[in-house]
Amino acid sequence: MDRFVRGRRKYTVEKTAAEKVAIITLGCEKNLVDSDIMSQLIDERGYVLVEDPQEADVVIVNTCGFIDAAKEESVNTILDVADLKESGNLKSLIVAGCLTQRYKEVLMNEMPEIDGIVGTGDFDKITRIIEESLEGKKPVFVGNPAFSYENAARRKVEAGTYSAYLKIAEGCDNKCTFCIIPQLRGAFRSRTIESVVAEAKELAAQGIKEVNLIAQDSTNYGFDLYGERVLHKLLREVSEVEGIEWIRLHYAYPGYFTDELIEEFASNPKVCKYIDMPLQHSEDAVLKRMLRPGRQRDIRELVGKIRTAVPDVALRTSIIVGFPGETEEEFTNLKTFLQDIQFDRLGVFTYSQEEGTAAARLADQVPADIIERRANELMEVQREIAAERNGRFVGKTVPVLIESYDGKNDVYVGRSQFDASEIDGEVFVTGYTGELGQIVAVRITHSYDFDLAGEVV
Repeated sequence: MDRFVRGRRKYTVEKTAAEKVAIITLGCEKNLVDSDIMSQLIDERGYVLVEDPQEADVVIVNTCGFIDAAKEESVNTILDVADLKESGNLKSLIVAGCLTQRYKEVLMNEMPEIDGIVGTGDFDKITRIIEESLEGKKPVFVGNPAFSYENAARRKVEAGTYSAYLKIAEGCDNKCTFCIIPQLRGAFRSRTIESVVAEAKELAAQGIKEVNLIAQDSTNYGFDLYGERVLHKLLREVSEVEGIEWIRLHYAYPGYFTDELIEEFASNPKVCKYIDMPLQHSEDAVLKRMLRPGRQRDIRELVGKIRTAVPDVALRTSIIVGFPGETEEEFTNLKTFLQDIQFDRLGVFTYSQEEGTAAARLADQVPADIIERRANELMEVQREIAAERNGRFVGKTVPVLIESYDGKNDVYVGRSQFDASEIDGEVFVTGYTGELGQIVAVRITHSYDFDLAGEVV
């Protein structure tokens, strides 16, 4: 299960051209990568990318169609943008992403405001879609979702960005009963090491200091290409790219977390001591109903091995509450598991009964009010854990990537290697006088539930 990125990313490029294009990106960070690729193609075609949709002749809404809340946000955004045909300059509204891959007929039949749609496997045709939509043709490009990122290294990242996501694979071969992703993104397919390294070099040339490696199942990387799982080799190769200082790993499913990978985390100074390992639950019976590989005993053993080899590692996981049949006893056991393991970071998702998934047909669907209560209870448990885990940094000096300046409070804002961009905590820094985008040593003086504060050494 993906987390959802706060806010909407837009792109700004100063250039003179006839048509102005704005991109609004919703959903997970995988969509951000696709929007970066589209923005590069649009810029190369000679259009002007603008930040404000009210100025745009064309607006592309890159949607999420994963769970009900994300679908609702996508539909509401489409309708809000459609109003710009009356109040702004809008000539064409194009919808991209997972929502179109899942509901192309519904969108075109029930939302006449839409002038063109493109699915997850065809967004490289975005300039053609823009042209045809401006001609009034209502283009629909939704086919096989298996887009190849192998030769898609060129991207335009947002100005003033020092951290970027980098897809090392797309699609998924897992059969989790709650998930629609394989239908929306296709089968699991790795990029070659050479392709990933080439994109890392492109990003470094644009000022990126931190790359966040993402895939639906990162630890499965390379098996389809090389006959073995070679994520540890990829980390080593990317770490040799000049200009890249931090490499962060997301979606490291526990089943394929090898000893070689653990050793790479322990020995490679550029690999952030941060592991995003989605577990979804702790109880064996629930994991079995989810068709998740592994059992709690395996998870406890793996976490122990990782923390022994990398004592200062920060572990993040995601949990689903309210999965069909989840009993009060299973939920209580889940809370005990989280208190035992002491994850540094936790994302809690409420189960969403999604059409087309096996879980939607299971008996014993948990009532919404119980799901909400359980989610709130877990977050309160995690708040206390996170505050205690954060406290261990007080008095220590840690590297911090300075990303912005808060003029109101006269502090710089950054992140340590133990926090991912936009979803984890921040470090508020005093005594800094340099430029943004630098990694500096900061002595931590205060800790809060999720954030830290300190001064430059």
